[in-house]
Amino acid sequence: MKAIRNRLGMTQARFSDTFGFSLDAIKHWEGGRRTPEAPARILLTVIDKNPAAVLTALNPAAFAGAVGSSKPATVHVSRHRNRHASRGNAKRNAYSAGGKRIMK
Repeated sequence: MKAIRNRLGMTQARFSDTFGFSLDAIKHWEGGRRTPEAPARILLTVIDKNPAAVLTALNPAAFAGAVGSSKPATVHVSRHRNRHASRGNAKRNAYSAGGKRIMK
């Protein structure tokens, strides 16, 4: 995990913002306190092998500025913030690799 992030020249915060992982999850994974679950491992593998594909899929316009720049990443993943408001709308909700609920 840390090797992938370092290869991309990103801080933990930037990596979490760019790819939709929670900052706490990244800290726990890199600290050895937790291991990513299967969906996160798959996304991390794709990020490792072809980060451009993931960045392009998330936001094609932001790809150019997201890797190797000292500026904050411009790729944003929308997250559903109110878990209780949409309990009846399960079909509208999806989970990111970091385990946070995002809107489709």
